Amino acid sequence: MDPMTKLDKATASYREAKAVHDAAQKAAAAAVVEALRAGERPTDVTARSPFTAAYVRRIARDNGIEPAKPGPKKGA
Repeated sequence: MDPMTKLDKATASYREAKAVHDAAQKAAAAAVVEALRAGERPTDVTARSPFTAAYVRRIARDNGIEPAKPGPKKGA
């Protein structure tokens, strides 16, 4: 196979994989929002998602989900 045909095939494969990845990322973010709106704890959502805690917080804020109220202080 000539190098340019090989490049064309590799580029097509890359773009297809990126599209699948992007769709999966959107679906995971939507599931994070759904779980948080259903009252699941952010720590539990983060643990079961492919995202960091900071990114889960960002997804939440971008979707109008307010931070959880702080719990009672230990020893109080």
